[in-house]
Amino acid sequence: MQIKSTVVVSLVVLAVVFAPTLAAESSGDKAQPMQAIAAAIKKVVFTQSAPAPAKQTLPERIVEEQDALVFTAPPRETTEASMEMYQPVADYLSQVIGKKVRYKNPGTWGVYRTEMLKGGYDIIFDGPHFNSYRMEKLSHNILVKIPERHEFAIIVRKDKTSFQNVQQMAGRTFCTHAPPNLGTLVLLSQFDNPSRQPVIINSKGWEQIYDGVVSGKCLGGVLPALNLKKYDKTGLTRIVFKTQAMPNQAFSAGPRVSLEDQTRIAQALA
Repeated sequence: MQIKSTVVVSLVVLAVVFAPTLAAESSGDKAQPMQAIAAAIKKVVFTQSAPAPAKQTLPERIVEEQDALVFTAPPRETTEASMEMYQPVADYLSQVIGKKVRYKNPGTWGVYRTEMLKGGYDIIFDGPHFNSYRMEKLSHNILVKIPERHEFAIIVRKDKTSFQNVQQMAGRTFCTHAPPNLGTLVLLSQFDNPSRQPVIINSKGWEQIYDGVVSGKCLGGVLPALNLKKYDKTGLTRIVFKTQAMPNQAFSAGPRVSLEDQTRIAQALA
């Protein structure tokens, strides 16, 4: 079946690309929002993950006035690339549950965060910090995740020998995604001084981040370790910091997706 073949290819692409807290408690020192989030990441992301909690009891219903369930993912790629990657998944999910599933590209990280908090997305594929937040705050269930553990690498070009650790790069340029991308939060968590933060050069996609470092556009970059291995076959870069392994990308579903449909989706994607 053509649609099944197409979605299998798309899911393989997702696994290759990604096999590599939205809110933090306020503190008395009036930290900037992204610094506060980064501090929360430093506290919780690098601890050993606990077993997944039992599924919550969710309303077994679909909102009648909604024309379609909305599937989305973070705006890491261009609109064209994201449609090519995710639209076949949406089409396949429509077939699996017998209800229309529409892929929606959020366009920017700001829109992604805002719409997520409003409950505008029903099925989401993204990282562990988002999934963890939605489980706790938005009644989402985790359906299926990429089994490999996830590590981020902070890199420089190999010839930049004066930089031996990430703390030496305070105030320097980094090619990465805009916050609240997890890799960017990992980077920000390494700099405690609010007056010596890295300069973020927003880049679309992991390969563009790698190319930005190699070309000299940015001094450093942040990307999944497996993606770095894929791009850096000739050894043009050097790792100055690598995170501990953490949970990988996962699909979650919210309250507008019935428990029966959540089960169907989990079985279809497993």
